[in-house]
Amino acid sequence: MTLLIRVPFTLLRRSQRWSTTAARPYSVMEKPHILALQPGDKSGIHSAFAPIIEKHFTIISNDEFRKDKQRWADKVQAVFVWCAVPKLNRDLLQVLPNLKAVINGGVGVDHLDIPLISSFGVKVTNTPNLVNNATADLGMTLLLASARKVIQGYKTGVSPEITEYVQSEIGYDVSGATLGIIGMGRIGYQVAKRAKGFDMKILYHNRNRRKEAEEKAVGAHYYEKMDDLLRDSDFVMLVVDLSPQTYHLIGKRELSLMKRTATLINISRGLVVDQDALVEVLSTGLIHAAALDVTYPEPLPRDHPLLKLDNVLILPHMGSHTYQTTQVMVERMVANALAILNGQPPLDEVKASK
Repeated sequence: MTLLIRVPFTLLRRSQRWSTTAARPYSVMEKPHILALQPGDKSGIHSAFAPIIEKHFTIISNDEFRKDKQRWADKVQAVFVWCAVPKLNRDLLQVLPNLKAVINGGVGVDHLDIPLISSFGVKVTNTPNLVNNATADLGMTLLLASARKVIQGYKTGVSPEITEYVQSEIGYDVSGATLGIIGMGRIGYQVAKRAKGFDMKILYHNRNRRKEAEEKAVGAHYYEKMDDLLRDSDFVMLVVDLSPQTYHLIGKRELSLMKRTATLINISRGLVVDQDALVEVLSTGLIHAAALDVTYPEPLPRDHPLLKLDNVLILPHMGSHTYQTTQVMVERMVANALAILNGQPPLDEVKASK
């Protein structure tokens, strides 16, 4: 006798669905793939901010991509550039057929060939207006640390050979001194606001003069000629973008105009200063000191003459390196990338100059 067992239709459908799922999982919409340094790498975005990116994207690390370009090339839709890495050249652009966006972390894009990238139909974005305060803070930090010889004092304070303090090399007052700002854009103006708190006399040189109300708010005086500003300043701070017009803006001639007691502070780009000329004037005492957040190359070779001078303070391009600023930069990078991949205008597109 044959025993017939009736299975409810709904249960049958459910069991078939489970069986199908076991063999072939439901299709989940795949996140767009981006090429970037792995968060946490020495030059990459800090690992603390990886979840912000990974919420929306699958990260293909630069190392992983180089090992198997054939596997990943078709998947990459955006490249996240941090600390000028990955480097975008024609060879890379040619192997990324579905690339739509190059997303730069930071304001400066001098490391990107915008016309070349644009010729591939790829949009470029940066993150302007987010680093102003952090970079201005660091500019004042460099000014103060150099003027008051903080690094030399620290070395004296912790040296195992020191048993009693003696008067170390004398520094210079900041309060009441004259600060000349070359490049009074957003960051330069934030520097001026901070310098006003130290009762500094503020001079500035810029392509375009600020409005009278803006000058009055920080007590800034406009100098049409940069040479005059260099002659009159105790501290000269460079806050310009790198461009053909600002390449080696400060060379031997410009440095020779500065006071022998003056300090040069650079928070813009290394190539704005002729470093060979800077080494010469610092070595001969033509100017008092320099404080640099930027050099070329970065980092400097360990045998570079700038590293042998006692009157130079050098940092590893860390103007925007704070948790708060980095977080908003990464969030903005994600927003720019999502806009482009969704066919919408990005918030911060950088177009090739005509």
